[in-house]
Amino acid sequence: MKIALLSYRSKPHCGGQGVYVRHLSRELVALGHEVEVLSGQPYPELDAGVRLTEVPSLDLYREPDPFRIPRLREFRSATDVLEFLLMCTAAFPEPLTFSLRARKALKGRRGADRPDVVHDNQTLGYGMLGMARDGYTVVANVHHPITVDRRLDLAAAPLRKKLATVRWYSFLRMQGRVVRRMPQVLTVSQNSFADVVRDFRVDPSRLTVVPVGVEHEVFVPPTEPRVPGRIVATASADVPLKGIVPLLEAVAKLRTERDVELVVVGRAKEGGAAAKAIERLGLEGCVRFLTGLPEAELVRTFGSAQVGVVPSLYEGFSLPAVELMSCETPLVATTAGALPEVVGPDGESALHVPPGDPEALAAAIGRLLDDDALAARLGAAGRRRVVERFTWQAVARQTVDWYRLALPAPPVREA
Repeated sequence: MKIALLSYRSKPHCGGQGVYVRHLSRELVALGHEVEVLSGQPYPELDAGVRLTEVPSLDLYREPDPFRIPRLREFRSATDVLEFLLMCTAAFPEPLTFSLRARKALKGRRGADRPDVVHDNQTLGYGMLGMARDGYTVVANVHHPITVDRRLDLAAAPLRKKLATVRWYSFLRMQGRVVRRMPQVLTVSQNSFADVVRDFRVDPSRLTVVPVGVEHEVFVPPTEPRVPGRIVATASADVPLKGIVPLLEAVAKLRTERDVELVVVGRAKEGGAAAKAIERLGLEGCVRFLTGLPEAELVRTFGSAQVGVVPSLYEGFSLPAVELMSCETPLVATTAGALPEVVGPDGESALHVPPGDPEALAAAIGRLLDDDALAARLGAAGRRRVVERFTWQAVARQTVDWYRLALPAPPVREA
């Protein structure tokens, strides 16, 4: 089978899209399929045998100059102009403009260069409908509907920023229209299944659940002692959804009782909620943010911690949770979204806490810091759970079965 895998942005190590694209494409190739990844910036890291087709945007949100003003010579198409103008109105244009560029990249392909199936990784732009009109079999996955992010961001936004927040998420109307017209939709958990049906009004009969995987041969238990008092968490973005502020408040409470440090894999926005909380709580000396970590360093960081925490206010799945579990790092996770479904029952392979509750977070983290036997038991159980349920090989096999649900039936040959 020839598969085109689409991802409008694909950060290699931080954020789920780049990780998903890399590992799924590798395992699809291992099963004997031909895979081409079409991606906007940042481009993914891909393994041997996977073809990358770059679909460059104006990259308006790149670090360290997000919301940049491009030079005149950078505008080469009407789509570029559209992208810039939408940004100027406070909208987020990438899902729409990437889908239009991806359609152009695929349009007119013939023979061996034409994919059998186009798998869209949560772009859900109008270009997907154009690809279907061009004769492609187009399917989509929704890790979780971004309507959840919108609700949480609106609740946290001050009154003066609410209108801009509504405008930023204006792409959701498009995503809902597109996903309802997909013949098959993949999601990653039963929780996300329910959210997609409720928020995007997708027919449940067209939804399939396949979880996300983890490289369990790479994310392995540490060979060196864990650092006493070290807590690790990840935040692909400095937004309320990730629950970093309640975690910082929990660390401030723990710091009054013991020597602890918090390592956050991610970036704190300058002047953002996390930076303000660190200053307010006096945590400058015991909180570090790490960005751009190579995979090997990320594994070492996860394995160095006494406790891993997923403090999110919502998760459609949570790749960091399974990566931490794969490293046998004892885990504290909130009960938000799909997290209980992913990490297992409370006390079995993780400790559960309510979302947004610093007191409960501090108590659970402190319990693991003080009880080596409990920490070791939870860590070992977490590793077993990952190996049994969340391998990329299994994800790829189930994804191929899902593709076949959408592909036209082969013609029946007369005898």
